Amino acid sequence: MTHDDTTDHQRPPAEVRFAGELERLRENDTGPRPPGWALSLTAARRFVVGDEALGVTRKFVGDTSLIDRALVTLATSRGLMLVGEPGTAKSLLSELVAAAVSGTSTLTIQGGAATTEDQIKYSWNYALLVSEGPSTRSLVPAPLLEGMAAGKVVRFEEITRCPLEVQDSLLSPLSDRVLAIPELAGPFRGVRGVVPPQETGPDAMVFAREGFNVIATANTRDRGVNEMSAALKRRFNFETVFPIADFATELELVEAEAGRLLERSGVGVAPRRDVLEVLVTTFRELRNATTEDGRAMDRLSSVMSTAEAVSVAHAVGVRGWFLRGEAGEAADIVACLAGTAAKDSPDDLTRLRRYLEQQAPRRDGEQWRALHAARHLLPG
Repeated sequence: MTHDDTTDHQRPPAEVRFAGELERLRENDTGPRPPGWALSLTAARRFVVGDEALGVTRKFVGDTSLIDRALVTLATSRGLMLVGEPGTAKSLLSELVAAAVSGTSTLTIQGGAATTEDQIKYSWNYALLVSEGPSTRSLVPAPLLEGMAAGKVVRFEEITRCPLEVQDSLLSPLSDRVLAIPELAGPFRGVRGVVPPQETGPDAMVFAREGFNVIATANTRDRGVNEMSAALKRRFNFETVFPIADFATELELVEAEAGRLLERSGVGVAPRRDVLEVLVTTFRELRNATTEDGRAMDRLSSVMSTAEAVSVAHAVGVRGWFLRGEAGEAADIVACLAGTAAKDSPDDLTRLRRYLEQQAPRRDGEQWRALHAARHLLPG
């Protein structure tokens, strides 16, 4: 296997998965490009929302005006902040936009409680640091430094999971477009330890090249998030990514994504449409705490997102194929739902059981009857 062979990778980055589409868009791109961009705004938009004439697939299901606003923001000096509930494809959107704008989506920082400034800016090869001292050879660039030096978009996933002081390390790169590396500033001579300008090392300041910007994502519902400082908020334009409102659109998305995942998992049959209709309806009602005919019901504390629906649809297909040699049925939904519904509170299993006992029998169809009959598969 060669270094570039990605056929056995579970999920190659967007610029690899859709390399052919990006190439066709570049060849047919006649629009004006912002400085440092790989595509024009119109071509980048087509990469995300699709273009049948060029054979470019639609990759993000949502408000297309959001894509326009996001791209315009990145063409300015402000960062882009995508906020919304978990599972609304914020990370996917940031990946697609970065791939379209910069040709790469892998300059990514994954935010978390243990994230440090070293993982955002730069760190050191300590063996070289001890033997040679601070130098560009011993410097290990992190995504922010790489993005600024190369003029690329940097993705910061789950930024609000980082401590406030770590988040604020973005302030200078986003406002002054410069990143200081004081260790490379040269000998500290001068009055009171101040380094005169002529003695500042040439590599001590990294100035952002055209094309650099930051796309950050943040959840509005999860626990363990930290409030952003007002100073950092001012350096971003905020865009909210909402759940899919239309049932048919969500069903089509779940069917397409689950089908791709099942194919990669070695499942030889496509998911059943009637089973997916029951699955998507169940997720939408549990998510909204309202049935399709307007009856109120208990809301689960777990996030019943479209992404979770795809995951359950994938599990249903795997369970049906590898255990029984078939596509999976409604009873498999119950077995696979427990791990999704019981993440935050044990009471969610009680609410889910009540839904299966009270709401499923009201529906017509074989799969709904099977869903009701399989309620005993829930644990507890």
